[in-house]
Amino acid sequence: MKNINAGVIGLGCRGSAMLDLLLQIEGVTVSWVCDLYEDRIAAGIQAVEKAGQKTPLSTQSYRDMLSDPSLDAVFIFSAWENHVPAAVDCMLAGKCTAMEVGGAYSIDDCWQLVRTYEKTKTPFMLLENCCYGKRETMVLNMVRKGLFGEVVHCRGGYCHDLREEVAFGKENRHYRLKNYLHRNCENYPTHELGPIAKVLNINRGNCMLSLVSVASKAAGMKEYIKQKKPDDAVLMNADFAQGDIITTVITCADGATILLTLDTTLPRSYSRGFTVQGTKGMYSEESDSVYLDGVSTHAWEAEPTWGTAKHFEEHLSPVWKDYMENGIKGGHGGIDWLELCAFVDCVRSGAPMPIDVYDAAAWMAVTPLSEASIATGNAVAFPDFTNGAWTDRAPLDVL
Repeated sequence: MKNINAGVIGLGCRGSAMLDLLLQIEGVTVSWVCDLYEDRIAAGIQAVEKAGQKTPLSTQSYRDMLSDPSLDAVFIFSAWENHVPAAVDCMLAGKCTAMEVGGAYSIDDCWQLVRTYEKTKTPFMLLENCCYGKRETMVLNMVRKGLFGEVVHCRGGYCHDLREEVAFGKENRHYRLKNYLHRNCENYPTHELGPIAKVLNINRGNCMLSLVSVASKAAGMKEYIKQKKPDDAVLMNADFAQGDIITTVITCADGATILLTLDTTLPRSYSRGFTVQGTKGMYSEESDSVYLDGVSTHAWEAEPTWGTAKHFEEHLSPVWKDYMENGIKGGHGGIDWLELCAFVDCVRSGAPMPIDVYDAAAWMAVTPLSEASIATGNAVAFPDFTNGAWTDRAPLDVL
């Protein structure tokens, strides 16, 4: 199809920003907007009209839009707990489905996604923008060229000071607060795991076998609320379940290991800590450096030629070469635009989605698996959502 009629579910901070980007994609018409709150619906309608499009239909129940035969695709930007139910309903209705990231609430959530897709074959994509990062795609390109040799270990994290967002969740109608009060898990794994999974060919020649997670004590939010919200009697007396630091180790079928860190309730700078180590070299986000055996010296900090910038010209991914020539758009350094365009292009062409339902299930499963591991102190096994097909599925990259 050339033109796409789209619906948007969820018009909070993330949804409204993504709506603005969608309205800039040629041939995409936003014909429906949905949110639980009337003020957000009004703002969404205003954004669509400001972009020069016809006033969209609106609803507080996304199911209303699914009966519209003219609707081609739905973008889900709502709260974490609504992602899977909405995605399942959209696929059952035959609407191409783009779902924002977040951990699953149960393994059954993940199976529901997979089984609904296999039943309907409705196109589905997980909107993991970090897979489209400039450095992440460059490193993936270098891995595919064999420059790092055999990849042995990868590391990543979601290290982001979210104390204000969590503490003021009630005022801002944000879903993170209740999750941090009641759950203790790796609650947001896909930003770091997505690019790593592409590097390690997860679900496409490789798979994740087992996981073990440990949690530190929960002290950061209590201290923050004491300093910033001492008049909030409820939160002052609340015990947060979510540990300040969650450390997760994953083993893979090919023998590689993955280390993930969730660090969101202590004061810190932002980092995803993306690291890839192989038999011939490595990349580290912390120093933004590439080390190649026999090329780089051992004086890591003293060698300016190790900087990532020198590798961009030769190893920058094709999608980023085109992007930089035509102009970077959108938020988070441009990666939001790339993921939305990738979904739209696949809807139009019928090509396989670059981040498919099996990726979504495996990556999101880290959350309930980590919850179980922390609670029991044991390692847990990953389900095989591909039912053995991972052994011969060809790699499908975002390059």
